Amino acid sequence: MSTEGTTAPARVRDRAQFGLCAALALVGLVVIWDATRIGAATSSNDPVGPRALPFIIGAALLLVSALYALDVFRGGVGEQEAGEDIELGHPADWKTVGMLAAAFLLNAVLMEPLGWVISGALLFAMAAFALGNRHHVRGLAIGLALSLITFYAFAIGLGVNLPAGILQGIL
Repeated sequence: MSTEGTTAPARVRDRAQFGLCAALALVGLVVIWDATRIGAATSSNDPVGPRALPFIIGAALLLVSALYALDVFRGGVGEQEAGEDIELGHPADWKTVGMLAAAFLLNAVLMEPLGWVISGALLFAMAAFALGNRHHVRGLAIGLALSLITFYAFAIGLGVNLPAGILQGIL
């Protein structure tokens, strides 16, 4: 009887996954270290104080990192995504990536002088164009509506004033 066909395949340990475990552990340690720098501030409304949650999150990150490292060490691999609708053999669409990057950069440059409402509307319209939308007026209208909604949601709901730019005094 031959034993050639019964050998188990060697387990492959992905070193990149160990790097991810180390990065996760490092983030956990930084969170715990940063939590030690939080001053003691307790009140009758909050007997635990602000230090407890960062310690819990840091400890959870360390635990997940250790369990993930153990899984990778034992040969565990992630499940391949079955639902992705991309062809890995095709090159990236750098034209679309470039147009999206240009839209974000233009938004960053124009936000102070023109204000959030105008720069946000342009960002939405340019991003929609980069992703294939050819209804320019509708794209600008939707972008204007969304940027107005977010402008007032930040101002009224959160108390954060976004730049009004040339619309200062109108909004």
